[in-house]
Amino acid sequence: MAGLDELVRAAQRGDALAMQELLGLLTPYVGRLCGPIALDDGPDAAQEALIAIFRNLPRLAEPAAVFGWARAIAVREAVRVAKRSRRAVPAELAEVPAAGDPELAVDIRDVLDRLSPEHRAVLVLRDIEGLDEQTAGEVLRVPAGTVKSRLSRARKSFRKEWSR
Repeated sequence: MAGLDELVRAAQRGDALAMQELLGLLTPYVGRLCGPIALDDGPDAAQEALIAIFRNLPRLAEPAAVFGWARAIAVREAVRVAKRSRRAVPAELAEVPAAGDPELAVDIRDVLDRLSPEHRAVLVLRDIEGLDEQTAGEVLRVPAGTVKSRLSRARKSFRKEWSR
């Protein structure tokens, strides 16, 4: 993807237009990652992730890897922000509606709110981003075995809370 490489290199050199264009490409992607992990604090996590991305952009050695690199930063920031706001503390779960209920998306989010930020992160990386355990472990800076066990616990917790 020569266009993306050139855009990243220009942004690394301080080209304001390239930075703005790159921000336009990365913002929705980072937001989609941070939202399900940091929940209400998703916009704050996305903002902090974007700041970290642009602050460290000159150090990115391989411009073609910008989305994977940004993913790692976004997920770590989302977990950090979620922990900071104490979202890991479970709350009481209200009755979950039937699949056709218009409030289903809100209730899925409600169930996610009961999971720890680490469990939400592993669900996003494996089930939404489709990463394998090794790659998810690299993003989260944990061994693949830890990803596997967190994923198992996260899925089990999700199913348990959902079926209440």
